[in-house]
Amino acid sequence: MSDLRIDHVVYAVGDLEIAAARFHDEFGLGSIEGGRHPGWGTANRIVPLGSQYVELVAVADRTEAGASEFGRAVIGAVAGARPLLGWAVATDDLPGVASRLDLEVTNGSRTRPDGVALRWQLAGVGHALSTGALPFFIRWDGPSELHPGTAVAEHDVRPRGITRIEIAAEETAVGDWLGQSDLPLRITEGPPALSAIAISTATGEVVLC
Repeated sequence: MSDLRIDHVVYAVGDLEIAAARFHDEFGLGSIEGGRHPGWGTANRIVPLGSQYVELVAVADRTEAGASEFGRAVIGAVAGARPLLGWAVATDDLPGVASRLDLEVTNGSRTRPDGVALRWQLAGVGHALSTGALPFFIRWDGPSELHPGTAVAEHDVRPRGITRIEIAAEETAVGDWLGQSDLPLRITEGPPALSAIAISTATGEVVLC
């Protein structure tokens, strides 16, 4: 059985503060300041959901973002009004996944406002963010209590986590990419895309699309 699990969803926005206000007003979901991504030209806010989260991400330095794979993807998503940029699955065996798919493993980091540094390793970002249909892979370095999903935010509703990812894709391509997995996916026909995500809360379902 695969150890893959949904880690987070990347939601590209033009302005982090405006996006945070909208998430709170429309969905009852609070967020906290994340930090800058060195070398990527982006910054984020975190909507914590427990063991998962929604990452609100915006361009902080357009020149720097234009020179990075992740930054260029954010620029394109904002320009095209396609906020659902991508999604990530966590794995304890990132080297094994990268070897199976012939992917390069890269490092990422950011420093929280309280000075705590978060570090992680990624694989498959460029391929995944090209359409959003397939996820990229992540492994966090450090203790589990530093995972962004566990942060405390002022929610008006009690989130219970991401319950469904909706994508348009060929099922064979999804199977080849993920291998054996039991992720909660809803797959439809059409050009590859990340169509929607569903978040369970104590008062109902929130759907981002």
